[in-house]
Amino acid sequence: MPSVEQWGAIAMPLNDARIRALKPSAKPTKHGDAGGLLLVVNPTGSKLWRMVYRFEGKQKQLSFGTWPEVSLAEARAARDAARKLLASEVDPSAKKREDKAARERLITDSFSALAEELLDKNEREGKSAATLNKKRWLISLATSDLGAKQIIEISASDILIPLRRIEAQGNYETARRLRAVISQVFRYAIATARAENDPTFGLRGAIIAPKVTHQAAVTDWNVFAKLLKSIWAYTGTLETCAALKLMALLYPRPGELRQAEWNEFDLENAVWVIPAERAKMRRPHKKPLSPLAVDILRIQHNHTGNLRLVFPSSTSVERPISENTMNQALRRMGFSKDDATSHGFRATASTLLNESGAWNEDAIEAELAHIGSNAVRRAYHRASYWDERVKMTAWWSDRIAEIIKA
Repeated sequence: MPSVEQWGAIAMPLNDARIRALKPSAKPTKHGDAGGLLLVVNPTGSKLWRMVYRFEGKQKQLSFGTWPEVSLAEARAARDAARKLLASEVDPSAKKREDKAARERLITDSFSALAEELLDKNEREGKSAATLNKKRWLISLATSDLGAKQIIEISASDILIPLRRIEAQGNYETARRLRAVISQVFRYAIATARAENDPTFGLRGAIIAPKVTHQAAVTDWNVFAKLLKSIWAYTGTLETCAALKLMALLYPRPGELRQAEWNEFDLENAVWVIPAERAKMRRPHKKPLSPLAVDILRIQHNHTGNLRLVFPSSTSVERPISENTMNQALRRMGFSKDDATSHGFRATASTLLNESGAWNEDAIEAELAHIGSNAVRRAYHRASYWDERVKMTAWWSDRIAEIIKA
């Protein structure tokens, strides 16, 4: 190992009094202690601990920090630790870099860090705010148990802890969804070379399966007629009445209609294009509008056409009406949650259109914006059924018009 003199340092054992007395010069000065330890005094007055050494024939130096934050005793202890590594033929500089990388991995490779990376990726991919918020909430349910753990150290038994806690509260569906989201985090970790397997696969069947409940929907024309007449006779707010009528006529997903903006509608050409960021399948969905639907929208436009949202909330024009608003209206009409819901219009339309035998099953699926069995079929849905969907929308609207006039 080179002596401190070889590094241009003043060789004299250091002590606290001497260190305090050292004054800066026009150029950095080096003051040696022993065993390669030296203190560099910069023109600015800062005093930096360094250790000079030789490893595999190369001269190197190691930084121990700044005096007085790092005392003389602490610097000597760091030097002694480095000399032990050298005695074991380990480069202390390389060991320091490895330790730093390990500390960084404790942060970047933790469950919480990877979950946040996944959420950022999902946001860049155009996932809706509602989807991201739900996923973020689910992840938060596991953070206290998994958040700080390294992803590679998390086992199936670790994951089971938050799942069992949620299951014990009777929230079986939430536990199921949490397991799925945790699995997404692990799959992302595998894809980014920070994990090798997904332990959630070993938990399939380990938690109680939630009881499947379907959205209440009317699937009989006579009962549907009663619902339609109630909607057209309802005397709630203009937004609620228009939204429920359009749910019956167009049967979109409730969130797609509630959050609709005027720039999505071409009333002259009778077309509504639901943008990809709001459509559940993350692709734009083009829907034909019947004359009756256009009339309802024109009336609504007279009321809110100067706003961004078609159906603004009564409390803020920047927020849409809620799905609960529509469902509560159905409750006021006398329909219980087991009789009808806003989402149920989709099942109603799907059932009655299929039962009519008048329309191609794939055209109905395309109008409902359901995903096909493969990419080719999905492309075929979008490209080839428009004319039939326009006719089907008109037929459905005519049937509704006949009912409400009867």
